[in-house]
Amino acid sequence: MEPHLIEIKDFVSFTLAIIALFIGKSIISRYELLRKYSIPEPVVGGFACAAIVGILYYAFDIQIEFNLEVRDVLLLYFFAGIGLKADFATLLKGGKPLLILIVLASVFIFLQNFTGVTIASLFGLDPKAGLMSGSIALIGGVGTAMAWTPTFVEELGIVNASELGIASNTLGLISACVIGGPIAAYLMKRHKVQANHDSELDIGTSHQAGSSHIKVDYFGVLRAWLWLNVTLIIGYFIDLALQEAGVKLPMFVACLLAGIIIGNIGRMILNRREIKDRAYLDDASQGLSLIQDICLGMFLTMALMSLKVWELEGSLLYISVVMAVQVLLSIVFTIFVVFRMMGKDYEAAVICSGFGGVTLGSTATAIVNMTAVTQQYGAAHRAFIIVPLVCGFFIDIINAMIINLFVYF
Repeated sequence: MEPHLIEIKDFVSFTLAIIALFIGKSIISRYELLRKYSIPEPVVGGFACAAIVGILYYAFDIQIEFNLEVRDVLLLYFFAGIGLKADFATLLKGGKPLLILIVLASVFIFLQNFTGVTIASLFGLDPKAGLMSGSIALIGGVGTAMAWTPTFVEELGIVNASELGIASNTLGLISACVIGGPIAAYLMKRHKVQANHDSELDIGTSHQAGSSHIKVDYFGVLRAWLWLNVTLIIGYFIDLALQEAGVKLPMFVACLLAGIIIGNIGRMILNRREIKDRAYLDDASQGLSLIQDICLGMFLTMALMSLKVWELEGSLLYISVVMAVQVLLSIVFTIFVVFRMMGKDYEAAVICSGFGGVTLGSTATAIVNMTAVTQQYGAAHRAFIIVPLVCGFFIDIINAMIINLFVYF
C-alpha cells in the first residue's frame, strides 16, 4: 500500500526551514563538542527535520513532500555575494593554489569514478552503474545524476540508475556535512597549525565571545539586496550568452561571474573618489555578509529537510559498501594529499574542510563546512576565493569530461 502523501506548500516549507535553522543554531551554541569539530548549524536542524520525516514515513505510513522552489534562488544569492566580495588582487594572489586545487580535483574525480566502477564490478553489476556512485551523484550532485539518468537507462540499459544516483547522493550529502569540520580540526591538531584570530569572516559570525552580533546599517542591507538583485539579473544574461555559445554550466556560476565583474568595477570607481565614500561599500559589505549567511544556512537546511531515507532501501548493501569506500577515499586524499599540496597552513586546513564537502556533497556543502571552521578558528579569505571558483566553475567542466571518458571509452 502506498503511503499517505502530504505536500507542504512552499511558504510553509520555508517557514519550517527557518525553525529548523534556529534549532540547529541553538544546539550548536549549547554544545562545545559540536563547535570544536565545526559541525555546521544547518546540518543539525536539517537532520532533525529529516529524522522526523523518516519517523512519520516508517511509523505512521505518512510521506512528507516539501515544496522547495525557493531553495535554488537562495543559492544564487549566496554565490552572487561571493562574487561581489571577490577582488581581482586576491584572485591573482591565489593563482598558483587555484591551479593546484584544479589538478587535485581532477585526479580525485578520476579516482572516485574508478572506485565506483570497481566496486560495482565486484558486486556483479554493470561496471558503468558504478559511475552513479561516483562523481555523477557525488561531486555532480542530484541534478547531474538526473541529467545522466536517461543516458544510463536508454543507452546503457541500467534501469535502476536513478535509484543508485539518488541513494548515493543522499548518503554522500550526509557524509559531506559531517567530515569537513573534523578533518580541519584533526589537521590543525596533528600539524600544530595556529588558528587565525581575524574575526572579519567572509561569511557568518565568529563563535568567539562578543562577536556573535554584528551591527548592520538599514541602508547597508538595502544596498546589498539591490546589488545582489542586479547581479542575479546580469547573471541571467551571462547564462543565456554561455548557452548560446554551447557552454552549459549551473546558473550559480553565471551569478558568481557577474558578481566578480560588478564588485571589481564598483571598487575601481570608489578608489577614485574621496575616502568618506568608502562607507557606502563598507555598509553594503556588512549587509552582504548577513544575507549570504542566511541564504547559505537556509539552502543547506532545506536540502537536508528533503532527504528521503527510504530511497536508500533498493540497493542497500551495495550503496553502503561503495559509499563507505568513497568517504574513506575522500578523507585519506584530503588529509594526505590536499593538505600538503595546499601549503600545510591554516588556509590549507580550511580548504580541506571544503574539499571534503564538495567531493561527497556539493559546492554549498563545501562552503558551509568552511564557514563552520572559520567561525571557530578565524577568517580564511584566500580559501573563500579559491574553493568557490574551483568547485563552482572548473570542477563542473572537468567532471563532465571525465564522466564522458568513463561512459564512452
